Amino acid sequence: MTRIISTLFLATLLAVGFPVVLAQAQSARTFVSAARGDDLNTCTSVATPCRTFQAAHDKTSSDGEVTVLDPGGYGGLVITKSISIVNDGVGESSILVSGGATGITINAPDGAGYVNLRGLTIQGIGFGGGTGLVFNTGFTLTITNCLVRNHTGNGIELLPDATSHIAISDTLVADNGGSGIFMRPTGNGATKLTLSRVVAANNSLDGAFVSGQFAFPPGTIDAVIVDSKAVANGSTGFNAFSTGGHGTTSMMLVRSVAIGNRLTGISASSVITTLRLARSTVTGNAASWTVANSAFLASFGDNYINGNGDGDPPIPTILARK
Repeated sequence: MTRIISTLFLATLLAVGFPVVLAQAQSARTFVSAARGDDLNTCTSVATPCRTFQAAHDKTSSDGEVTVLDPGGYGGLVITKSISIVNDGVGESSILVSGGATGITINAPDGAGYVNLRGLTIQGIGFGGGTGLVFNTGFTLTITNCLVRNHTGNGIELLPDATSHIAISDTLVADNGGSGIFMRPTGNGATKLTLSRVVAANNSLDGAFVSGQFAFPPGTIDAVIVDSKAVANGSTGFNAFSTGGHGTTSMMLVRSVAIGNRLTGISASSVITTLRLARSTVTGNAASWTVANSAFLASFGDNYINGNGDGDPPIPTILARK
């Protein structure tokens, strides 16, 4: 009798328990396809891809990768783990955003979340696209070769609550109702931002706004912007902002351009804000630069400040050391 019961119990596991376990298994690599994907698939091979980013994310193990197989729309996404979402040239891989929603929300683990996004389009449509991407938590975020445009709020919104390293390259952020790139940590920590070959164009507010305003206890923000452009934005091209008692902000502009912005090319505010320029151009703005509340603004003497509406006042120069 005991043997019969044991055999029946094993048969029950095989018939019921094992398929449940397999259904919950995750893979280090998954695939999405607009042409033949189905979210009921395992998503673990080219032959059985998912249809949406969210389904593929949920079936991908931490530190895994979602690969895009063909062009199409793949729906909004909430990221809660270390993961890569990669389109390596198969055509437009898009997320359409409307109704005040957010295209991609990142809630990865602090200190252990590594998120990589490549080759994606996040497009606001209809009666309002809300925000393109919001980064709340995670240790690193890299964004490469992406397009974020036409949202009613900020294009890329960076609100880390702890130490984080964020790098954005070869990316266009344009036509948004807020700032193109908006960074304002919600907690303390040493936050680093790198923009390389980024274009922020025709956003209603700033091209790039970097602020320690709400970091409490105070943390630090170090932003390095290289080979980038802020063009025809409604307020300031590159804005380094802080308020007394909150996180310090440091911004370094190298080989970058602020042109045609409706208020100011570059701006620094507060005694705990530093903005330095090297080999950069500020032209065609209503005002070339502004400094408020004893902020530190300095040029390395190799910049081009010309053709702005305020008569191009000289920026204090840092003497190069031999």
